[in-house]
Amino acid sequence: MSHRGRWLAGACASTVAAGLLVTGGALAPPPHQVFPRDAAPAVAVGAYLHYGSPGVERMRDFSRWLGGTELRAGHTYLPGDTWANIEGAPESLRSWAQWRRARADRMFVLNVPMLEHNEAGVPDEQVAELIRAGARGEYDHHFRRLAKRLVALGVPDTVLVLGWEMNGFNYTHRCRPDPENWQRYWRRIVAAMRSVKGQRFRFDFAPNRGGDAIAWTRCYPGDDVVDVIGMDSYDQPPGDTFDEQIRQPYGLQQQVDFAKAHGKRISYPEWGLFRNGDNPDYMRRMLAWFSQHRPLYHSITDYCPHGVWQCEQNPRSAEVFRDSLSPAQGNHGPPYSGSVRGERRLRLGE
Repeated sequence: MSHRGRWLAGACASTVAAGLLVTGGALAPPPHQVFPRDAAPAVAVGAYLHYGSPGVERMRDFSRWLGGTELRAGHTYLPGDTWANIEGAPESLRSWAQWRRARADRMFVLNVPMLEHNEAGVPDEQVAELIRAGARGEYDHHFRRLAKRLVALGVPDTVLVLGWEMNGFNYTHRCRPDPENWQRYWRRIVAAMRSVKGQRFRFDFAPNRGGDAIAWTRCYPGDDVVDVIGMDSYDQPPGDTFDEQIRQPYGLQQQVDFAKAHGKRISYPEWGLFRNGDNPDYMRRMLAWFSQHRPLYHSITDYCPHGVWQCEQNPRSAEVFRDSLSPAQGNHGPPYSGSVRGERRLRLGE
């Protein structure tokens, strides 16, 4: 999905608010384990709202719309237009950091581009050259600066969605032009950021669902430099039905299986409605998938056409989302930030 679209949508009336839920963590999560139902890990619920400070302000209103569900994480993106912005120059980072520090149980999730001019239509040959330069370490200093800035802002436990949708055709940080050196570049970035004193970052590897431009498994840089296996998944092809989205090559089931084999939690940094319009069945099935597989977090893209809050063109899906995730009266506890009634419906596919 276009990052430029996120920035433009953030300025219009259809943009929303929200967050994700989850506590900050250590440098790497523990090995994969099977949790009994009463000990299942909490699921982070949220929505992409706005790249800047308005995103922080809107989370409160989104929580009210959900009937008071406590949203315990915030999610935004660094723009990939210049190296200065990738280094964390946007002043809005201070607002996000302040929000994160206000409660110990909050988490900050930040999408980080791997190259500048990230949406400039750079051709494959030039992308390959840039990736090789990164693999040689020519851009390490930019990411050390970002790491130092995040630590100085008091958010050393940020979850970093680095080089998202790398298996696609569009972003300059895409993997297909040189997968082997792309992996080396990812490893250099992680090493540079982990070299900063005080950091406790977690790195989220988040491809698009499906094969796209390249099988995302070919881009995977290694268990020692990945903490979470994410996936961006919208209601669109490949996969005309939700069952197809699950079973397709490099789809939802393969993500879950891959993460389990590598001892990682899963996440869904972006998901939402798209090509099939207001689709309450998709909404119900996606929420049931989260309830079954317990991702670290999921973040709906909440502006039109994807969202459910201020996007008035999806009223039936909005009703499913709110009914499923609003708290039962007096119930705000784990493992899911939604009602007992909604949780039961999701598990049973009602």
